Amino acid sequence: MQGGGGPLLTGTIDESVAERLPQLNPSKNLAFTMAEILLSLTIIGVVAAITLPSLTGNINERTWNTQRKALYARFSQAIALMPSLNGYGTLTEDESGSVTEDTAAETFVTNGLAKVLKINNICDSEHLTDCGFASSLTTLAASKIEMPKTIGDLNEDNIVISDWSGREFSAINTKVAAFETANGESIAVYYNPRCTTLLSEPNDIYTQRKMCANFVYDLNGSKGPNTIGKDMGFLTAFYPTDSNVVAPYPYQKDVDSNTSGNVASVCKNLDQDYRMPSKEELASLFVNRNLVGNLQENRYWSSSLNASIDDAWYLHMSLGVLYHDYAHATDFKVRCVKR
Repeated sequence: MQGGGGPLLTGTIDESVAERLPQLNPSKNLAFTMAEILLSLTIIGVVAAITLPSLTGNINERTWNTQRKALYARFSQAIALMPSLNGYGTLTEDESGSVTEDTAAETFVTNGLAKVLKINNICDSEHLTDCGFASSLTTLAASKIEMPKTIGDLNEDNIVISDWSGREFSAINTKVAAFETANGESIAVYYNPRCTTLLSEPNDIYTQRKMCANFVYDLNGSKGPNTIGKDMGFLTAFYPTDSNVVAPYPYQKDVDSNTSGNVASVCKNLDQDYRMPSKEELASLFVNRNLVGNLQENRYWSSSLNASIDDAWYLHMSLGVLYHDYAHATDFKVRCVKR
């Protein structure tokens, strides 16, 4: 039948067209071959192998950073509650100056810190592993060293004080003690029972005399990575009364020599969280020099100003002496830190 609009399509024509169309087999065209599946799994595995370590590392770093700040807050509050940080324990020396009896650090923990902190376990210097420490650690400079057992192991210059004229005298080389906190951190304590206040040395401040207690912490015990700047770090308490507790988180290397006046901007260029260290934070880096591992024996600027606005404090890293100088002096090193 034919109308005005042209011939109508009949069933015969529809069938003819259908015969010329490609035949679809759902069970054949919608499935993946084994080769395609294996190729997809291989690609997913390669991408996961590349990205997962980075993601895991970032998560760990954020977790450690949060734990580190919480630990610092707890220790700052605890130290502030102690009437004084010096005078704990028994320390006996023979005529040659060798220590024959040393209970200073252990007594500082049991009779001092235990009254202001929750402590689960206490270990002497020969049983640090019982308090969660590994036998060795990795420094910020990626060197492997044994876990320090004395103040001198943190930095040999902690126990040898040199003045500007070259004269030397010895400080106390006490043994470490350790404990575990209620939060699961492992804390090693390096203690100086004869630490003094700031007033006796207004110009030349000998770090060795001002350090009362130094704490090396491991946030997750011996399970690793046991590395300074990751799961491990240090806090230092200076001055026996009105103590100043610092926990510098140092950058991996020195910043180029510069003047004190424009160093602050150099640190911020690394990361907005980095800044110049205070003089006590610099002193903490000196106390823990072997844990940092790549501090040069030179002068480092601090952010602390002296009485004169043009005078800034710096630390002589080979002597442990804090002194002040004209803030625009050059040829000084800078080690930026985070808090």
